[in-house]
Amino acid sequence: MTFEDYVVARGPALVRLARLLTGDSHRAEDLVQEALGRAYARWWSISRMDRPDVYVRRILINVNSSWWRRRSSHETPVTSELMTAALDRSAAGRVGSDLSTAAAERDAMWRLIAALPPRQRTVLVLRYYEDLDDGTIAEILDCTKTTVRTHTMRALAALRTQHPVNK
Repeated sequence: MTFEDYVVARGPALVRLARLLTGDSHRAEDLVQEALGRAYARWWSISRMDRPDVYVRRILINVNSSWWRRRSSHETPVTSELMTAALDRSAAGRVGSDLSTAAAERDAMWRLIAALPPRQRTVLVLRYYEDLDDGTIAEILDCTKTTVRTHTMRALAALRTQHPVNK
């Protein structure tokens, strides 16, 4: 498979993964571009692997982690008061709609997921949005299956405490 064929076939999935990891579509596109640039430089060896997609996903995740380590990449978080005020204004215009309630709940859940530590967030995205098994996730993250399960367990426990299910 040529590099161009790979990008055409897997590019949209890589952008989706990056979007889920970063929460920002513009930064996700930049992230994929940088990861594919690194993959292109080594494509002759990557293309000979049994599962080149695992290696490219690992590059993508490593590039994302490296981006956060750069001093210039840190964002200033919005205060909870400003966020609450913005959500109240947004909800006031859509009161009574089931669709808006579902969107608000989904948005609230994404904010909770975004607040998780990067490794836990990455494991949840790879498992529940990319639908990968523990072995593949462990291979991408270069860790053991037990570590993957531990990150998943801790992330889900944190989400449960922050967003209890109404029964």
